[in-house]
This record gives sequence, structure tokens and C-alpha cells, in this order.
Amino acid sequence: MAEELRIVLRNYGKIDPLNIDSYIALGGYKALEKARGMDQKGLIEEIKQSGLRGRGGAGFNCGQKWQFAYMAPAEQKYVVCNADEGEPGTYKDRLIMQNDPQSLIEGMAICGYAIGANQGYIYCRGEYPYVVEVLNQAIAQAKDKGVLGDFDIEVRMGAGAYVCGEETALIESIEGKRGEPRFKPPFPPAQGLWQKPTIVNNVETFANIPVIVDKGAEWFAAIGAPAYPGTKVFTLTGDINNKTFFEVPTNTTIREIIYKLGGGIPGDRKFKAVQIGGTSGAFIPEAQLDTPVAFDAMAAIGATLGSGAVFVLDDSRDIVDVVTRIAGFFEHESCGKCAPCREGTMRTAALMEKIEAGEGANDDIALLEKLGRVMSYSCLCGLGQAAPTPVLSTIKHFKADYNAKLL
Repeated sequence: MAEELRIVLRNYGKIDPLNIDSYIALGGYKALEKARGMDQKGLIEEIKQSGLRGRGGAGFNCGQKWQFAYMAPAEQKYVVCNADEGEPGTYKDRLIMQNDPQSLIEGMAICGYAIGANQGYIYCRGEYPYVVEVLNQAIAQAKDKGVLGDFDIEVRMGAGAYVCGEETALIESIEGKRGEPRFKPPFPPAQGLWQKPTIVNNVETFANIPVIVDKGAEWFAAIGAPAYPGTKVFTLTGDINNKTFFEVPTNTTIREIIYKLGGGIPGDRKFKAVQIGGTSGAFIPEAQLDTPVAFDAMAAIGATLGSGAVFVLDDSRDIVDVVTRIAGFFEHESCGKCAPCREGTMRTAALMEKIEAGEGANDDIALLEKLGRVMSYSCLCGLGQAAPTPVLSTIKHFKADYNAKLL
């Protein structure tokens, strides 16, 4: 795939992930050594100037977040990697951890030095037991080599809760509590794990850090879309010829992903819709396929970049049926802490089931839209805020599919 530019996946297939010497032979841990030779403020400024923004969903400036934690006064600080890859159809973090775990560990160690933290945690989803073994072996090798200095890392396993992909619910889970989001502010860089300043970044975000430190902020900032520079790892599923993964600059369009890298729609079927960013992402019609896969460009069309999952549907698929199943998923995964999400996901699922059964009316469509708007700004965390997105986007772009099922 000539259009690919591998930064995060730079070592994929080139090293033995269970042998740290293989990673070091390709320049591994030189970035950490370089970072420790820099002033902490200067290192954070370098990350800020690179323009790297979170690859987990929120798209916040990585260096800015680090600066908040650096400035927070505390004797103990933490670095947490969010590896709770719970979005259906997403496996980019697994690719990184399973095939190049040391790049994640090095990125976390650089962050630890930058903010003044000596303890890190990798929160890995419980469905990845082999990945946990790889991570523990990689951490042990890094300790034996002495490359981490006084920085220590532990792996903690989740228990399958989708909501623990949200950073404060993840923090609660690490502390041994029920995985529920916290009220914010305070945000984790000020008060996170055990109420201490904490940086929570995604696996893909941390894997970018060693390359940025090594090659410089200016090099990274020149790649892809200016406001969301660098690359993004995508995983393709659904009605697509190439069910695979790849890493491309962020100015690549959705159309290029589906028809060039993805090889288009199988058989004689035509494209109908694509959902990007996971289950909570918007369904995008053909008219918007020339949108670049950069955070702000996607937001401009009411969509998200999220986890990088690309779920393609051909014209044989029933949009209402697909969204009904998604609504049931969010009803099941809501933690129930806040009423707008607890009640909203339940009512959304019930209304979608009613329409899917052919018993709905126009008033039900209007109620879904009103409910979705309320949830988007009143729910406590991103799960409830984003849960209505598949419903609202399909009502907007695929209204005919709904009308065909109304009484």
C-alpha cells in the first residue's frame, strides 16, 4: 500500500516483539535518552509544537495536557495508558501492543520524565490476555536492561466494561472501584489516580512520542492536516474488499480509505454508508466521502474520528436494523450513574425497536431527535453524549429508511 505512511506502526513486522534487543537495534530508547537530556519544559514544548492530539477520541493537544500535569504540585504523579480497546471493529491498539510493545513503554517513560512521574499503568481490556502477557514480558525486559531508570510500569486488566474507555471511569477501575465516570472538573491532570496528577493517553498517542522526540516537532507537524498533524491507524470491517488495517496521513479522505486502500465494495453492491470511530460514530453518506480523516474536518460534518474503526455498509443493509442493534448495545453498556444516560439509552433502544418492528410513527422520530439532543449535552460522560449520534446521523442522512418502516 504505497499510500501508507507508518509512524506508529514503523516497526510492525520488522522486530521480534518479545526481544527488546530487536527494538534497540532499530534505534529503540534513543528518544528516551534524548528526552532525559532535555529540560522538562522544553520537552513538553516540543510535544506541544508537534501538534500531536490525542488518538483515543477527544483529540486534545497532548503537550498541553502534559503541561497541566507538570505544573500541578504533587509529590506523586502517574502516567496511565488507556488500552481498554472496547469499540467493536477496532484493533489498532492491539496491533501496537502485540507487535511493538516497547514503543508504547518508551512513550510512557518519556511522558513520566516530562511531568515528573515515576509510576505508570497500562489499563488493558480483559479480552486481550495474550497482549497482557506480551506487555508484562516487555516491561520485565526493559527493567532488566535498565532503560527505564526509576520509572516503573504495571499492567492492570479491565473486566469488559465499555464505559471504562472513558478516562475517569478507567481511573476508578484501577483504584478497585466500580467503573463509573467522575464529575469534572477536576480533570485527571490535576486530580486523577488516587487524587494525584495523572496523564491518561491512548496507546496510539504514546507510540507517536518516541518518533516526535527523535525527529522533532517540525517534522511531525508537516505531516497530514495542519490542525491535526501526523497519521492515523484505521481498521476496516464490514462490506469492504480489504478487511485490514493501515496507517495514513490525516489529510487522506474517506473515499481514498474505502476505495483505494479498502478496495471498494465487494461484488455488484453499491456503497450505502460508513461509520467511522466506533459504535458511537456517525453514519456518513456518499456525499461526504471526500472529507479528510482529520479530527476537525470530521467534526465539521457531525462525525468523529474516534478509535479509527471504519465500518462499511453496502446498499443491501437495513440502516434502521443496524442502528437498533447499536441502541441496544448502549442500553446494555450504560453504567447508570447519570439519569440522562441511564434513562436515555433505554428509551432510545425502545423507540428504535418500535420503529424496527414497523409500529413507529413520525412522532417517534421527533422524540428520538429531541432525546438525542438532550443526551448530547446533559450526560455525564462521552458514552451518553455520543450514544445518540448513530441515531441522529441516520435520521438526517437516511430518513427514507425510517419512513419506510413507519405506520
